[in-house]
Amino acid sequence: MDNEIILGSLSSDLKRVGLGLYRNSDQMANRFLKEALKRKNEIDKNGLPQYMVVLLGKIKKEISPDEALMYSTLLQNYVLKSSISSLVSAKAIALV
Repeated sequence: MDNEIILGSLSSDLKRVGLGLYRNSDQMANRFLKEALKRKNEIDKNGLPQYMVVLLGKIKKEISPDEALMYSTLLQNYVLKSSISSLVSAKAIALV
């Protein structure tokens, strides 16, 4: 599967983890944390920037709501940035 899709899904799962922990819905948070950890293992780390590899390494089974929401936002921003870069590159190639 494409890394962008996996990272986007991981971002969504971490957001649900953070929100679940804030709402004291431990069962929901644990279910989405399990999914997030599974998705983390699906990612092809070759080709990712080093800071993303480090960030992914910090996602562990014990996570605070603030950390989950922060990692979710960082992953979401990376996915959006890489999507825009890909789009711009494709349009530039089409113009040549």
